[in-house]
Amino acid sequence: MTLATLSDVLQPALKQGYAVGGLVTLGWEDMRAYVAAAEAEGCPVILQAGPSCREHTPLPVLGRMFRHLAEQASVPVVAHLDHGYTLEECRAALDAGFTSLMFDGSRKPLAQNIDETATIAEMAHTAGISCEGEIGFVGYSGGETSAGTDPDEAARFARETGVDAMAISVGNVHLQQESGAGLDEARIRAIEAVTEVPLVIHGGSGVPVAQRTALARGSNICKFNIGTELRMAFGAALREAVNRDPDRFDRVQILRETHDPVVAATRQVLRAFGAPVARP
Repeated sequence: MTLATLSDVLQPALKQGYAVGGLVTLGWEDMRAYVAAAEAEGCPVILQAGPSCREHTPLPVLGRMFRHLAEQASVPVVAHLDHGYTLEECRAALDAGFTSLMFDGSRKPLAQNIDETATIAEMAHTAGISCEGEIGFVGYSGGETSAGTDPDEAARFARETGVDAMAISVGNVHLQQESGAGLDEARIRAIEAVTEVPLVIHGGSGVPVAQRTALARGSNICKFNIGTELRMAFGAALREAVNRDPDRFDRVQILRETHDPVVAATRQVLRAFGAPVARP
């Protein structure tokens, strides 16, 4: 069994200079492909259940799916709650067998964000699992705009919450379908100067691949969340499978044909983070 916590995979990444992919799942087909890709690359992987995933599939079911894949995998697999917004939701994920909780209080005033994140971090640590928090709201492509992380606030947030990983806002945007101008490296360096907590980039699909690799190797960014990029790969593969034979109706047959293309796209994503290949 290779079920891991977030700290289990991020602390080695921080020390050795690489990053781990936090891959946003929507269902069985993509999460299975993500683990297959991680095994092929010999690197850890973080399976993430975000709000849209949880609307589609209940947390207890997702927890069992994640844990089943981890039990069969030869590489470390983290079962991660992405963007939990309430204590109750985080507790439900903990009860469902998740090994990492991400609490998002970034829209709230700093003091409230710190207090609520610290409560969830303590709950997670008491249960022997990890907690990620967010300081500086990360916005959405075509929607809410990002609020850049203030380094002094980041230092206080890390110190007072006790989180195992800290998501920051440094020019990144959720749901971006094309690479943007890149991240604000000066702000990243300023945040690194005041905390040693592993840093997380949400909206990683919008970050140019070359910059992902450079920051994975040469900064404290240890986790890039990738969702849109892989959803686009899945959608393209599904569209091709459906169009190949319009008379087919068996979804198992159709969905089976998405596996190899999604594995290939995921391997490219994971390879760019520079994790050393795990040897049996």
